[in-house]
Amino acid sequence: MADLKPRTLISVQERLRDQVAHALRAALISGELRPGVVYSAPALAADFGVSATPVREAMLDLAREGLVEAVRNKGFRVTELSERDLDEYTEIRALIEVPTVGRVTRTATAEQLEALRPQAEAIVAAARKHDLIGYLEADRQFHLDLLGLAGNARLVETVGDLRKRSRLYGLTRLDQRGELASSAEEHLELLDLMISGDAEAAEECMARHLGHIRSLWAAGAEAVEDPRPALRLGTR
Repeated sequence: MADLKPRTLISVQERLRDQVAHALRAALISGELRPGVVYSAPALAADFGVSATPVREAMLDLAREGLVEAVRNKGFRVTELSERDLDEYTEIRALIEVPTVGRVTRTATAEQLEALRPQAEAIVAAARKHDLIGYLEADRQFHLDLLGLAGNARLVETVGDLRKRSRLYGLTRLDQRGELASSAEEHLELLDLMISGDAEAAEECMARHLGHIRSLWAAGAEAVEDPRPALRLGTR
Protein backbone atom coordinates (compact mmCIF):
# COMPACT_ATOMS: atom_id res chain seq x y z
CA MET A 1 0.00 0.00 0.00
CA ALA A 2 2.99 2.30 0.46
CA ASP A 3 3.17 2.98 -3.26
CA LEU A 4 -0.25 4.70 -3.11
CA LYS A 5 0.99 7.63 -1.07
CA PRO A 6 2.92 9.42 -3.86
CA ARG A 7 -0.04 8.98 -6.21
CA THR A 8 -2.31 10.48 -3.56
CA LEU A 9 0.02 13.46 -3.20
CA ILE A 10 0.11 13.96 -6.96
CA SER A 11 -3.69 13.82 -7.09
CA VAL A 12 -3.97 16.45 -4.35
CA GLN A 13 -1.46 18.69 -6.13
CA GLU A 14 -3.32 18.35 -9.42
CA ARG A 15 -6.64 19.23 -7.81
CA LEU A 16 -5.08 22.28 -6.15
CA ARG A 17 -3.60 23.39 -9.48
CA ASP A 18 -7.00 22.99 -11.13
CA GLN A 19 -8.70 24.94 -8.35
CA VAL A 20 -6.18 27.77 -8.66
CA ALA A 21 -6.52 27.77 -12.46
CA HIS A 22 -10.31 28.00 -12.12
CA ALA A 23 -10.00 30.91 -9.68
CA LEU A 24 -7.54 32.68 -11.97
CA ARG A 25 -9.84 32.27 -14.99
CA ALA A 26 -12.68 33.73 -12.95
CA ALA A 27 -10.47 36.66 -11.93
CA LEU A 28 -9.49 37.24 -15.56
CA ILE A 29 -13.10 37.24 -16.69
CA SER A 30 -14.31 39.50 -13.89
CA GLY A 31 -11.47 41.97 -14.50
CA GLU A 32 -9.71 41.40 -11.18
CA LEU A 33 -6.60 40.43 -13.14
CA ARG A 34 -6.11 43.17 -15.71
CA PRO A 35 -4.68 42.94 -19.24
CA GLY A 36 -1.10 44.15 -19.57
CA VAL A 37 -0.33 43.82 -15.84
CA VAL A 38 2.41 41.42 -14.70
CA TYR A 39 1.53 39.20 -11.72
CA SER A 40 4.07 37.16 -9.78
CA ALA A 41 3.33 33.61 -8.70
CA PRO A 42 4.48 34.20 -5.07
CA ALA A 43 2.20 37.25 -4.75
CA LEU A 44 -0.81 35.39 -6.10
CA ALA A 45 0.05 32.38 -3.94
CA ALA A 46 0.02 34.60 -0.86
CA ASP A 47 -3.42 35.89 -1.80
CA PHE A 48 -4.72 32.36 -2.25
CA GLY A 49 -2.98 31.02 0.85
CA VAL A 50 -1.13 28.31 -1.07
CA SER A 51 2.45 27.68 -2.14
CA ALA A 52 3.78 29.22 -5.34
CA THR A 53 4.10 25.87 -7.13
CA PRO A 54 0.40 25.23 -7.94
CA VAL A 55 0.06 28.88 -8.96
CA ARG A 56 2.95 28.60 -11.42
CA GLU A 57 1.50 25.37 -12.79
CA ALA A 58 -1.95 26.95 -13.13
CA MET A 59 -0.45 29.98 -14.86
CA LEU A 60 1.32 27.69 -17.34
CA ASP A 61 -2.06 26.08 -18.08
CA LEU A 62 -3.49 29.53 -18.76
CA ALA A 63 -0.48 30.40 -20.92
CA ARG A 64 -1.21 27.37 -23.11
CA GLU A 65 -4.74 28.71 -23.50
CA GLY A 66 -3.39 32.10 -24.58
CA LEU A 67 -4.79 33.91 -21.53
CA VAL A 68 -1.41 34.94 -20.06
CA GLU A 69 2.19 35.03 -21.23
CA ALA A 70 5.35 34.37 -19.22
CA VAL A 71 7.61 37.32 -18.43
CA ARG A 72 11.17 36.21 -17.65
CA ASN A 73 12.14 36.60 -13.98
CA LYS A 74 8.94 38.55 -13.23
CA GLY A 75 5.88 36.37 -13.56
CA PHE A 76 2.99 36.34 -15.99
CA ARG A 77 1.37 39.12 -17.98
CA VAL A 78 -2.35 38.97 -18.74
CA THR A 79 -2.77 38.86 -22.50
CA GLU A 80 -4.25 42.00 -24.02
CA LEU A 81 -6.86 41.65 -26.73
CA SER A 82 -7.29 44.35 -29.33
CA GLU A 83 -10.57 45.40 -30.87
CA ARG A 84 -9.49 43.50 -33.96
CA ASP A 85 -8.90 40.35 -31.88
CA LEU A 86 -12.39 40.61 -30.42
CA ASP A 87 -13.93 41.20 -33.85
CA GLU A 88 -12.13 38.19 -35.30
CA TYR A 89 -13.12 35.89 -32.41
CA THR A 90 -16.73 37.02 -32.78
CA GLU A 91 -16.63 36.41 -36.53
CA ILE A 92 -15.26 32.89 -36.08
CA ARG A 93 -17.84 32.06 -33.43
CA ALA A 94 -20.62 33.38 -35.66
CA LEU A 95 -19.38 31.31 -38.60
CA ILE A 96 -19.51 28.21 -36.41
CA GLU A 97 -22.36 28.73 -33.98
CA VAL A 98 -25.04 30.43 -36.08
CA PRO A 99 -25.36 27.69 -38.74
CA THR A 100 -24.86 24.99 -36.10
CA VAL A 101 -27.81 26.35 -34.13
CA GLY A 102 -29.89 26.15 -37.31
CA ARG A 103 -28.76 22.57 -37.95
CA VAL A 104 -29.45 21.49 -34.38
CA THR A 105 -32.90 23.10 -34.56
CA ARG A 106 -33.70 20.92 -37.57
CA THR A 107 -32.24 17.67 -36.24
CA ALA A 108 -32.52 17.63 -32.43
CA THR A 109 -35.64 16.35 -30.70
CA ALA A 110 -37.80 18.57 -28.55
CA GLU A 111 -36.79 16.44 -25.56
CA GLN A 112 -33.08 17.01 -26.21
CA LEU A 113 -33.58 20.75 -26.44
CA GLU A 114 -35.92 20.91 -23.46
CA ALA A 115 -33.24 19.19 -21.39
CA LEU A 116 -31.17 22.37 -21.76
CA ARG A 117 -33.82 24.56 -20.15
CA PRO A 118 -32.49 24.17 -16.57
CA GLN A 119 -29.13 25.49 -17.77
CA ALA A 120 -30.74 28.45 -19.55
CA GLU A 121 -32.77 29.21 -16.43
CA ALA A 122 -29.63 28.90 -14.30
CA ILE A 123 -27.96 31.59 -16.44
CA VAL A 124 -30.85 33.97 -15.80
CA ALA A 125 -31.04 33.13 -12.11
CA ALA A 126 -27.29 33.67 -11.63
CA ALA A 127 -27.43 37.02 -13.43
CA ARG A 128 -30.31 38.19 -11.24
CA LYS A 129 -28.47 37.07 -8.09
CA HIS A 130 -25.26 38.76 -9.28
CA ASP A 131 -23.53 35.38 -9.05
CA LEU A 132 -20.85 36.00 -11.68
CA ILE A 133 -19.09 32.66 -11.33
CA GLY A 134 -22.37 30.80 -11.50
CA TYR A 135 -23.37 32.87 -14.53
CA LEU A 136 -20.16 32.10 -16.39
CA GLU A 137 -20.29 28.37 -15.67
CA ALA A 138 -23.97 28.03 -16.62
CA ASP A 139 -23.42 30.09 -19.79
CA ARG A 140 -20.43 27.99 -20.84
CA GLN A 141 -22.24 24.73 -20.16
CA PHE A 142 -25.38 25.78 -22.03
CA HIS A 143 -23.56 26.89 -25.17
CA LEU A 144 -21.25 23.88 -25.34
CA ASP A 145 -23.99 21.35 -24.58
CA LEU A 146 -26.20 22.98 -27.22
CA LEU A 147 -23.45 22.73 -29.83
CA GLY A 148 -22.77 19.19 -28.67
CA LEU A 149 -26.14 18.17 -30.10
CA ALA A 150 -24.58 18.60 -33.55
CA GLY A 151 -22.43 15.54 -32.81
CA ASN A 152 -19.06 17.15 -33.60
CA ALA A 153 -16.70 17.03 -30.61
CA ARG A 154 -13.98 19.04 -32.37
CA LEU A 155 -16.47 21.83 -33.06
CA VAL A 156 -17.35 21.99 -29.37
CA GLU A 157 -13.65 21.96 -28.43
CA THR A 158 -12.92 24.82 -30.84
CA VAL A 159 -15.73 27.00 -29.53
CA GLY A 160 -14.70 26.22 -25.96
CA ASP A 161 -11.20 27.47 -26.73
CA LEU A 162 -12.56 30.61 -28.41
CA ARG A 163 -14.70 31.34 -25.37
CA LYS A 164 -11.66 31.17 -23.11
CA ARG A 165 -9.63 33.46 -25.34
CA SER A 166 -12.43 35.96 -25.84
CA ARG A 167 -13.31 36.19 -22.17
CA LEU A 168 -15.66 38.88 -20.91
CA TYR A 169 -13.75 41.84 -19.47
CA GLY A 170 -14.94 43.79 -16.44
CA LEU A 171 -17.88 41.50 -15.77
CA THR A 172 -18.40 43.04 -12.34
CA ARG A 173 -18.88 46.49 -13.85
CA LEU A 174 -21.30 45.14 -16.44
CA ASP A 175 -23.29 43.40 -13.74
CA GLN A 176 -23.50 46.62 -11.76
CA ARG A 177 -24.85 48.38 -14.84
CA GLY A 178 -27.60 45.76 -15.17
CA GLU A 179 -26.55 44.55 -18.62
CA LEU A 180 -26.04 40.88 -17.75
CA ALA A 181 -29.70 40.12 -17.11
CA SER A 182 -30.83 41.05 -20.63
CA SER A 183 -28.05 38.97 -22.16
CA ALA A 184 -28.98 36.04 -19.91
CA GLU A 185 -32.62 36.10 -21.02
CA GLU A 186 -31.56 35.70 -24.65
CA HIS A 187 -30.69 32.09 -23.87
CA LEU A 188 -34.31 31.30 -23.04
CA GLU A 189 -35.48 33.10 -26.18
CA LEU A 190 -33.05 31.07 -28.28
CA LEU A 191 -34.13 27.80 -26.70
CA ASP A 192 -37.84 28.55 -27.23
CA LEU A 193 -37.25 29.33 -30.91
CA MET A 194 -35.31 26.09 -31.37
CA ILE A 195 -37.98 24.02 -29.65
CA SER A 196 -40.62 25.62 -31.90
CA GLY A 197 -38.61 24.41 -34.91
CA ASP A 198 -37.99 27.89 -36.35
CA ALA A 199 -34.40 27.41 -37.51
CA GLU A 200 -34.16 30.74 -39.32
CA ALA A 201 -35.34 32.72 -36.30
CA ALA A 202 -33.02 30.71 -34.05
CA GLU A 203 -30.06 31.58 -36.27
CA GLU A 204 -31.03 35.26 -36.19
CA CYS A 205 -31.31 35.12 -32.39
CA MET A 206 -27.89 33.48 -32.07
CA ALA A 207 -26.31 36.09 -34.36
CA ARG A 208 -27.90 38.87 -32.31
CA HIS A 209 -26.73 37.25 -29.07
CA LEU A 210 -23.12 37.10 -30.27
CA GLY A 211 -23.35 40.73 -31.38
CA HIS A 212 -24.62 41.63 -27.94
CA ILE A 213 -21.75 39.76 -26.32
CA ARG A 214 -19.30 41.63 -28.55
CA SER A 215 -20.68 44.93 -27.31
CA LEU A 216 -20.29 43.71 -23.72
CA TRP A 217 -16.65 42.89 -24.43
CA ALA A 218 -16.07 46.40 -25.69
CA ALA A 219 -17.73 47.95 -22.66
CA GLY A 220 -15.86 45.62 -20.34
CA ALA A 221 -12.52 46.39 -21.98
CA GLU A 222 -13.10 50.07 -21.28
CA ALA A 223 -13.92 49.27 -17.67
CA VAL A 224 -10.61 47.41 -17.27
CA GLU A 225 -8.78 50.68 -17.74
CA ASP A 226 -9.97 51.69 -14.26
CA PRO A 227 -6.70 52.42 -12.38
CA ARG A 228 -7.92 51.06 -9.04
CA PRO A 229 -6.28 47.88 -7.74
CA ALA A 230 -7.68 44.43 -8.43
CA LEU A 231 -10.40 43.21 -6.09
CA ARG A 232 -8.71 40.18 -4.58
CA LEU A 233 -5.55 39.24 -6.41
CA GLY A 234 -2.67 41.62 -5.91
CA THR A 235 0.62 42.32 -7.70
CA ARG A 236 2.95 42.40 -4.73
